[in-house]
Amino acid sequence: MINSLFVALATQGGQSGLVNILMIGGMLVVFYFFMIRPQMKKQKEIAKFRSELKKGDKIITTGGIYGKIAEMKETTITLEVEDGSKMKVDKAAIVRDLSDTAKQ
Repeated sequence: MINSLFVALATQGGQSGLVNILMIGGMLVVFYFFMIRPQMKKQKEIAKFRSELKKGDKIITTGGIYGKIAEMKETTITLEVEDGSKMKVDKAAIVRDLSDTAKQ
């Protein structure tokens, strides 16, 4: 890609080549601010949410399973699903905390 930019500069006039480089640079800046930066921000928020989970929180998994955290380890969580039945899920499968919302 960089070689093609230099070839474009050499074959065309210096002015139009400079305009091409500025256009590509502008597109990269726009791509960064509208695509990459928001995704990084969202990932940080999700990581913060998962690190702040604690025993007793009511949560929902990506599979739609509602439960209460019974035990936590570094990468897994044991959920109490219903009447004492428990299941182990990966921490990455937790999508929402229901502890602060009204009872459903």
